[in-house]
Amino acid sequence: QVQLVESGGRLVQAGGSLRLSCRDSGGTFSSRVMGWFRQPAGKEREFVASINFVGGSTDYSDSVRGRFTISRDNAKSTQYLQMNSLQPEDTAVYYCAARQAGDWGLERDSKEWHYWGQGTQVTVSS
Repeated sequence: QVQLVESGGRLVQAGGSLRLSCRDSGGTFSSRVMGWFRQPAGKEREFVASINFVGGSTDYSDSVRGRFTISRDNAKSTQYLQMNSLQPEDTAVYYCAARQAGDWGLERDSKEWHYWGQGTQVTVSS
């Protein structure tokens, strides 16, 4: 059973950095493509970043490329999102997501992702 738990969200000033973590307690972490999505208040959930099974391939949305870095530690069943140069428009609830075991695509469509964490709030003040 996949259980994703995010942590690390908080209030930060513009230009600052945060690192989000997401741990999977289900025991199948290394067989899953992992990703991050975010949902600003009143808007739809949007793709942020994704990473393949061993971290050799990643994908980023245009809005975060060059500022955010996704990574994973399969030994700890944990993925990370390092967020630098944060801006007020990055304010959102950030969700950890996992694809079905064996699905290898770095999909940007949220409908292709099967498991979700509860979300962690990131607020960037100007």
